[in-house]
Amino acid sequence: MSVKDSLFFKAPCCSDRVPAQGRKASRLAGVEQGAKAFSRKRWLLRAGFSVGAAFFAVGMLADFAYPYNLVIFLAAYLLAGGEVLFRAVKNISGGQVFDENFLMSVATIGAFAVGEYPEGVAVMLFYQVGEAFQEIAVSRSRKSISALMDIRPDFANLKIGSDVRRVTPDEVAVGDCIVVGPGEKVPLDGVVVEGRSALDTSALTGEALPKDVAPGCGALSGSINKNGLLTIEVSREFGESTVSKILDLARNAADRKSATEHFITKFARYYTPAVVFAAFALAFVPPLLAPGAQFADWINRALVFFVASCPCALVISIPLTFFAGIGGASRSGILIKGGNYLEALTNVDTVVFDKTGTLTKGVFTVTRAEALNGWTKDELLCFAAHAESHSTHPIALSIQKAWKGEIDAQKIADYEEIAGQGVRVWINGKTALAGSGGLLDADAVARPDVDALGTVVYLAADGICAGYIVISDEVRADSRQAIRDIESLGARRIVMLTGDSRSAGETTARELGIDAVYSELLPHQKVERLEVLAKSKIGRGKVVFVGDGINDAPVLARSDVGVAMGGVGSDAAIEAADVVLMTDEPSKLISAVRIAKKTRSVVRQNIVFALCVKAVVLALGAMGIATMWAAVFGDVGVSVLAVCNAMRALTFPRGVFLTRRGAQSPKLLASCLTPRAIFHNRDNTRAPTA
Repeated sequence: MSVKDSLFFKAPCCSDRVPAQGRKASRLAGVEQGAKAFSRKRWLLRAGFSVGAAFFAVGMLADFAYPYNLVIFLAAYLLAGGEVLFRAVKNISGGQVFDENFLMSVATIGAFAVGEYPEGVAVMLFYQVGEAFQEIAVSRSRKSISALMDIRPDFANLKIGSDVRRVTPDEVAVGDCIVVGPGEKVPLDGVVVEGRSALDTSALTGEALPKDVAPGCGALSGSINKNGLLTIEVSREFGESTVSKILDLARNAADRKSATEHFITKFARYYTPAVVFAAFALAFVPPLLAPGAQFADWINRALVFFVASCPCALVISIPLTFFAGIGGASRSGILIKGGNYLEALTNVDTVVFDKTGTLTKGVFTVTRAEALNGWTKDELLCFAAHAESHSTHPIALSIQKAWKGEIDAQKIADYEEIAGQGVRVWINGKTALAGSGGLLDADAVARPDVDALGTVVYLAADGICAGYIVISDEVRADSRQAIRDIESLGARRIVMLTGDSRSAGETTARELGIDAVYSELLPHQKVERLEVLAKSKIGRGKVVFVGDGINDAPVLARSDVGVAMGGVGSDAAIEAADVVLMTDEPSKLISAVRIAKKTRSVVRQNIVFALCVKAVVLALGAMGIATMWAAVFGDVGVSVLAVCNAMRALTFPRGVFLTRRGAQSPKLLASCLTPRAIFHNRDNTRAPTA
């Protein structure tokens, strides 16, 4: 297996469904045998390389005469480079002629043909050393992605009555109960029904702090039970579980190549044949046309040209850099589905946020209750709880939670939900209205005009306003810092799309310093608004949408880069999004952009460095100045340095790439404290209030 093949080698995915236990055992046995065969092959190659290097050292230290020196160096050459020769012949028979194996084979065989035995062996030895360094780098870059495979559960303890039987995870059905002991992995998604414990979710979210769970709490597959004994009712089949989806995303990330990777692949496709023909021309044209030119001299120059021209540094290091960037992101709890999305994050023009569950926690609580016209606060809450008792809307649930008493269903009749406004219902013989101010206005009920931080629910009984309740959704702790950091990273606009009311959207946008907000939007209207924003972007800038759930799936799919918040809990978000943030932290988007920018920087460094060094060595080789040793550095040396540089994308020191210059600027600081113009849908434009 070549280094490039190993870079994108796909391990068996745990989501593959197996109809029979025997078939599964056979497949696992086949995988195990294949791994052992590969290990034996690698050991033989290393042994051959070591013996070849020893022969080379003997040939260099001892001054053997011909033909003994030829025998020693030829043995060293075949032991060290036999695999390269075999791959070259195999690829040529398969129609793939111009690759690095072909270049190395022609160059080293040519060196032997002109009597440069040590140089021929040295080129092959150093090429193999470079391949070994590249393989080590590939293994390191895969470590973060491969570590995800450790979260794959091997078994599940299925509870059947009073018995517990160990089975494979795909044998467990939805509704079954499983037992997870201390130190064991949670094999399937579910809800805790018995026991209390702390779950280590670091493999899923990057969060080191364990999550405490009790009956009623959700448990995600891939988590590790730290202490207590848990009984979990399974809510998803194994193939649809969180761990299966995460492994599938990680497994397929390398298949989606960036524009730079496509360019390098296309470049190498034309570059390699071009340099091959150039080398042949360099070997034969000058001796035929120039008087006194020696074939041996120009053939030697052509061999130097051959060795130095190999595009390994670009072909290996560029995909490796993107793969390392994806691995580094996974360490931070960020799953990026491909190098194309990682590259897109380097050029963000507009960032669009959903509000509820993204910038805010999505947990509504009653923060204020004002009774009017003779009603008391307790009576108002009781009346509101009965009016909202049939609704499952988060606002209705928060009102029901605020009322501590019991709901008397016999008092409720003729329930009617009015879309977008509220409910009309009979309570104890009274016509009750509960909803927005527009609902009361439509029935000509006089009400106060309330300007509050949150959503206002008005209550009316028999045409008289009984009072109002204010319900607020708390802003996430790091939302403000995330908005400021996005600006410092170069985003031109920050926009919020929400289905909430105008007042709620305006208040949140003003508090966070968002450029524009469009409120009272249905899912299809969010898509329409995003398309308008996409048409107004500048150049090749990207529109990034950050959402959190099923209702955001259409707009996640439509955006240039869709980012799912807390995607481990939303199937639709994982399917539609291009980037999945494994925790409910908007600041993770900043980390993703920083990683993308660092990855792009490393890619550019490798491209410029490799092309410049190769251009110099090729020119010197054509003029007869560069030796074969310089050509070895131009190929293997550049490849090793480029690969080592690519590994920098795997490491991500927190905070290094965030520009603090803007935060220290008095002008920008003042602009952060100044209210922004906030625009609304429905063709209404309104200046913000201070």
